[in-house]
Amino acid sequence: MLRQYELVERVKAYDPNADEALLNRAYVYTVQKHGSQMRASGDPYFSHPVEVAGLMTDLKLDQETIITALLHDTVEDTLATIEDIELNFGKEVARLVDGVTKLSKIEQMPENERAAENLRKFLLAMSEDLRVLLVKLADRLHNMRTLHHIKKPEKRQRIARETMDIYAPLAERVGMYEYMREMQLLAFQQLEPEAYTTITNRLDQLRQSDMGQVDRIALDIKQALSGAGLDVEVWGREKHPYSIWKKMAERHLPFEQVSDIMAFRVLTENAEDCYRALGILHSAFQFVPGRFKDYISTPKNNGYKSLHTTLFYDKSMRVEVQIRTREMHQRNEFGLAAHWAYKQGDRPDGAVGWLRDLIEIVDASHDAEELLEHTKLAIYQDRIFAFTPKGALFQLPKGATAVDFAFAVHTDLGAQTVGVKINGRHMPLRTPLANGDVVELIKSTKAQPQLSWLGFVVTGKARAAIRRSVRLKERDEVAEIGQKLFDEMAERLPTKVGKKAMKQAADRLDFDSVEDLMYAIGSSKLGDREVMEAIVPGSTADMPEEPSQERAISIKGLTAGVAFDLAECCHPVPGDRIVGLRRVGESVEVHAIDCLQLANGVDADWVDLSWGEHSHGAVGRLNVVLYNRPGTLAEMAGVFARNNANVINLELTQRDDPFHTYEVDLEVQDLAHLTRIVSSLRASDAVAQTDRT
Repeated sequence: MLRQYELVERVKAYDPNADEALLNRAYVYTVQKHGSQMRASGDPYFSHPVEVAGLMTDLKLDQETIITALLHDTVEDTLATIEDIELNFGKEVARLVDGVTKLSKIEQMPENERAAENLRKFLLAMSEDLRVLLVKLADRLHNMRTLHHIKKPEKRQRIARETMDIYAPLAERVGMYEYMREMQLLAFQQLEPEAYTTITNRLDQLRQSDMGQVDRIALDIKQALSGAGLDVEVWGREKHPYSIWKKMAERHLPFEQVSDIMAFRVLTENAEDCYRALGILHSAFQFVPGRFKDYISTPKNNGYKSLHTTLFYDKSMRVEVQIRTREMHQRNEFGLAAHWAYKQGDRPDGAVGWLRDLIEIVDASHDAEELLEHTKLAIYQDRIFAFTPKGALFQLPKGATAVDFAFAVHTDLGAQTVGVKINGRHMPLRTPLANGDVVELIKSTKAQPQLSWLGFVVTGKARAAIRRSVRLKERDEVAEIGQKLFDEMAERLPTKVGKKAMKQAADRLDFDSVEDLMYAIGSSKLGDREVMEAIVPGSTADMPEEPSQERAISIKGLTAGVAFDLAECCHPVPGDRIVGLRRVGESVEVHAIDCLQLANGVDADWVDLSWGEHSHGAVGRLNVVLYNRPGTLAEMAGVFARNNANVINLELTQRDDPFHTYEVDLEVQDLAHLTRIVSSLRASDAVAQTDRT
């Protein structure tokens, strides 16, 4: 742990004008307030905020940020108040501490709602001052470094999952790649211990048989560039285990087929030398077509600049090379934090573009589940670049369509879009955009977002806006159903019901209007007895109790009593995004949103659905390709057993030596459970490939 004088010396080394007395006072304040509190590791609690402050000094951040890091837990975990902070350290520090302070746990709320509410307030706070995010990321990084001291595995898993889903992507979005990589590695170790051990063991084996190959390749690259008169630094490194695992999962590759495990960096004096170096390397080595990216002319949203290319070394080995200036390298590794260094005069003010989109998503999301889904969509994924006809540049995730582009330009434009020209040609709205496309949108003021768009949009902003519009459109339809159900209940009462009784019923049930009551009835939020009792108090006293019906799976978005079936073509499980196909006289078919069979649903009404609370237990289907050798089938069965999954059906569908392909139906709790099983299978030496059907 940093001593008091060491922390002050670190700050004074890059900011001689820093207020030494104020820094000392903050250090002593956090030590006194946390007192005898201890961490799970057995260290005194105040060691945590001190180490977080140390991380901030590594980034050369201003003294207000250092003091905020020292005090960030005092308000939640001690008797200190924001007023105390303001009195002792000023308004700016108090505002930052208030933004970073961890929110009190809301014990009565489900875990996903707690996470969503924390994320909602966190996004709003960091939109006011991005230093809130920098301190929060350092706070999470230090907690991840000490996560192994927590005894309860379920708590370690929860913290690791939250880190992987929210904090690592946020670090990437502000360009703090060092933080992102370490968070991902530490979370990966907790979430997929089998895969982590397998890959790290393979990397150790490679290192032992390497015989200095990384250094040899780096030297050959440097000699090629130095021979052409360029002053460069070159070094090589292995990609970290999570990066390799991600590539294995996305491309369905075993470890042996991941070709570019080694990556090399070339640092030059200026941008012109970057392009010269690229040309020299492409002349000296054969390059892999389609693997070149120019992030210097078109930087990423987070300001990342570099040239990326992949070369063949010794005619067979693929190596990735990143070329950038020394200044770009500093900015790339620490991103937004580099702008906040004490000596910078051009500090970013307020929310950057992607953060403004997140705030809009917060406003548009209907519930906790949607908020988390849309936010993850907004902070994940590689980017492509597309242009308006006037040359305005927009960055979007890979796979984005014209509808995603329209909502990225403006929410109102997205809602009014009816067609598109891509590079001058009329194309379907679902067409994925490619780098450099020019997108001309065709709109109509009478148009409205279509529910079917949810089948192909990929951005959180578009998905949130479409769902919000569809909900508003359907509200009247649901209220109309509610009115019909209300009329049926009224007919069962011993007295005639008029408009006055309807208004009184709404008041008794705490609704602001009759329309709100009808909507609640139509959306199955109220039972018959509850409504009838509100219309005529005492009228249900002699009525028999309605039998309760329990089922493990419930679907939100269906009228009460409407039957549904889970489609066997895609086997949706709780956690999948779902949509319903409704045909007259038939049960509603519930499909995963990306099911290919939805294209056959042109004769059906589409219904926007989601899983009910506490839904669990469904059958997921996997295709598993095993190596045809003794013990592989037992190894697959062992994976199922270790993950508490019950096999409903197992069928050998194809023999193609040296592989056997099985179709497996499994009873699983939800999507997370099924995903863990798929991950465990892919980490197994017995499994060549596995996918959901």
